[in-house]
Amino acid sequence: MITFDLVRRAFALGVFSCTAIMAGGAQAQGDDALQILKKMSAYIGGQSTIQAAFDSDIEVVTDDLQKIQFASSGQVMLSRPDKLRASRTGGYADVELVFDGKKVTVFGKHIGAYAQADFSGGVEQLIDKMRSEFGVEAPGADLLLSRSFDDLMAGVYDAKHVGRGVIDGVECEHLAFRSPDTDWQIWIEAGASPVPRKFIITSKAVTGAPQYTLRIRDLKTNVQPPADAFAFTPSAEAKPVAFGSLVNIDEVPPGSPQGGKK
Repeated sequence: MITFDLVRRAFALGVFSCTAIMAGGAQAQGDDALQILKKMSAYIGGQSTIQAAFDSDIEVVTDDLQKIQFASSGQVMLSRPDKLRASRTGGYADVELVFDGKKVTVFGKHIGAYAQADFSGGVEQLIDKMRSEFGVEAPGADLLLSRSFDDLMAGVYDAKHVGRGVIDGVECEHLAFRSPDTDWQIWIEAGASPVPRKFIITSKAVTGAPQYTLRIRDLKTNVQPPADAFAFTPSAEAKPVAFGSLVNIDEVPPGSPQGGKK
C-alpha cells in the first residue's frame, strides 16, 4: 500500500561525504529497518489511548509542472477499541471526525454541515470503511492501527535503515521503504518509546512525484480522555446531510490536480 524511496545524496560541505553501500550492508540495513518498524507497530498497537497533534503538507502538481503545497494542522485522540476523534484545519477545510463506539460523524465546520451513520465495530474497521466507502481519511491512520506493520509493508520490496535524524529536538531512527507506486520514509523516536515522529510518502506514479508529509508532535499514550471526548453535539446552524452530499472536505481546494497519496 505504501512505499518509500531512499534518494542517496552527497553533501560537499567540508570533509563530509557518503560512501557506497555494499550488498551485505544493504541486507543488514533492511533487517534493521524491519525490526525497528515492528517495534514501533507493537508499541503503538499496545497503547490503550493515544493523543497527538500533527502538521501535514500535501503537494499537487499543476498542468505546467509547478508544485503547490497545501498545509494543515490537527489533533487525534484514540481510545481502543472503539472511540476516535480527529480534526484537521487547513486553508480550505475545517473537518472533524468523531466516533463514539456506536455512531460516526464527519463534520465540515467550514460548510456548516455534518453526516452521521450508525456503525458497530472497532476503530480499525471504521477507518477502513471511511476510506473505502466515503473517501474520508483519519490523519496518519496507518500509523495508529494495531496491524500497522502489515499494512505499511504491503507491496514493499526494499527497506533501509538510513541512520539517525533529529525531529523537533528528538533523536530518531530514519527508515526508508519502496513499493511499486510509492516510496516512503519514517522517523521513529529512538529509545524506550518508539513513536512515529515524521512520515513522508512520495507518489512515483504521479508526474512530478508529489509528496505527503506528516509531522507528529505532543504524542501521549495511556492518558485518560475527558468524559465528553467522543461526544458530538452539533451547533444550531449545522445541517445534517447524507455522506454523499458532504463536499469540499479534502486537504486541497476543489479542482486541484492530483497530489501525494496518504
